[in-house]
Amino acid sequence: MVDAKQNFREELIRTAREISAPGKGILAADESTGTIGKRFDQISVENNETNRRNYRELLFTAPRIEENISGVIMFEETVDQATADGKNFVELLRSRGIHAGIKLDKGLVVLRGTNDESATQGLDGLAARAKTFYDKGCRFAKWRAVLKIGDGRPSELSIQETAHSLARYGAICQDNGLVPIIEPEILTDGDHDIETCAKVSERVFSAVMKAMIDHNLVIEGTLLKPNMITQGAGCAKQSSPQEVAWMTVRTLSRTIVPALPGITFLSGGQSEESASLNLNAMN
Repeated sequence: MVDAKQNFREELIRTAREISAPGKGILAADESTGTIGKRFDQISVENNETNRRNYRELLFTAPRIEENISGVIMFEETVDQATADGKNFVELLRSRGIHAGIKLDKGLVVLRGTNDESATQGLDGLAARAKTFYDKGCRFAKWRAVLKIGDGRPSELSIQETAHSLARYGAICQDNGLVPIIEPEILTDGDHDIETCAKVSERVFSAVMKAMIDHNLVIEGTLLKPNMITQGAGCAKQSSPQEVAWMTVRTLSRTIVPALPGITFLSGGQSEESASLNLNAMN
């Protein structure tokens, strides 16, 4: 058991470094059947398994994607699918030097006793699911937690629930060979300013980081997927990319230990252009 864990440790660190290689990013292709159906509706395509497989094959076989993509997050259905000529998608990506990942959370439920805050489901049976996907070739995983700002939110209960569940998920993943992407997403819903988002994010990120350490995660084999520090969607005062970059880097510098090998931002409701400009300013 000790040898197996040691081997996992070395592989986790190597995988995390490869995923966070300079100039590369992660392709999120883990839309649920319902979500991808909404996208298909916009182009009048029927939502069936064949069309979902065809769509993912189009993504995974695109020329030269390995130059900019280091990992692909998959939906469970996709892991077992193959190209039209019979090559399993996970094996195809691996042959191109791209790591396959899997979405492991089971969605959100209302956190009782709070003001419409949420908890993420999926810890039950997680070890078996993580092992199954490792055996199928996946090497990293994603788990999304959501917090809100406004009307006394996020509550301390919400923050602690988020930190605990993310750390437990991360520990279980690492025990089974998967690099965990830790995703505490603070929603942009509301009219709060960027300073408020920064203060809340510091509280949340600090709690999550402490829980990761308390649960003995291999920090060098872990990735963080936080929100950028922005104003709320309803805030009249818009922040420039330079302001977003400064507040985001400052917040992360105050809360995340240097051993963490990579930050893989979520766009958090921003347009592709805005998210790209903000990320460019950070870099």
